[in-house]
Amino acid sequence: MEQEHYPVLWQEALEWLAPKPGSVWVDVTCGLGGHTLLLAGLPETARVISLDRDAESLAKARARAEAAGVAERITFRQSPFSRLRATLDALECGRVDGLLCDLGVSRWQLTDPERGFTFQQAGPLDMRMDRSQELTAADLVNRASELELSDLFYHYAEERRAPRKIAKALVRARPVRDTRHLAEIVASAVPRTGKLHPATRVFQALRMATNSEPEELDALLEQGPECVKPGGRWVVIAFQSLDDRKVKQAFQRLGRSGAARILTRHVVRPGEAEVRENAASRSAVLRALEMV
Repeated sequence: MEQEHYPVLWQEALEWLAPKPGSVWVDVTCGLGGHTLLLAGLPETARVISLDRDAESLAKARARAEAAGVAERITFRQSPFSRLRATLDALECGRVDGLLCDLGVSRWQLTDPERGFTFQQAGPLDMRMDRSQELTAADLVNRASELELSDLFYHYAEERRAPRKIAKALVRARPVRDTRHLAEIVASAVPRTGKLHPATRVFQALRMATNSEPEELDALLEQGPECVKPGGRWVVIAFQSLDDRKVKQAFQRLGRSGAARILTRHVVRPGEAEVRENAASRSAVLRALEMV
């Protein structure tokens, strides 16, 4: 049974997007369509363009939109961040009224063992958002050098305790068979010292590398200003400090250049009620700006 889907910080996101009659929105991270359906249901909305790298997520979101009776107002397209401007051009869409970016990973992806993002159950070392791409997490774990793996864990997941020790253990244990095997190797190299399983950050780093997440976010932050019209809003929800730092710096550059006005002086966080209802939201932070 599919877990309930909670769009994070949805009230705050809609508030900062400041809907106006005839608005055209882009949700660059459709996921299961939580934010997309909310945008499509607004009386001010003329059109929502909803993008995702994951074809399976788009199919699920489209089914939810049809069930909610708002599918005719949504255009779904499979697209990574790096093709944002090209995708809008292909749809003959210029600049839009609002850009919404939720940088979190869908709960159903994280919990489905077949996708390879979780070590709670044994599954293939996949971790691809777009399953048509060739590179998988298994390729990285079993082919990358010890130094490459160590650097990956240190920089992508800010694993400070023992990235070299973990990398050495993985190389010695090759071939790493599946997600459970990977987690066991990491736990044997770096025993648990707190609530967080020692493999958590390793899995995060491998997911980021498999999907080129840092490079894709860089591309999004570069192309975003070209996609939002003057007076339009750009809202980003991040869950990792690395991502939020990049968003903050990009927004500050736009503000200093006079191309945009930063709306959120400090990050917006979910309230206690939302965290109680959806524990996954506790690390979310939102930033917003308005193009000039």
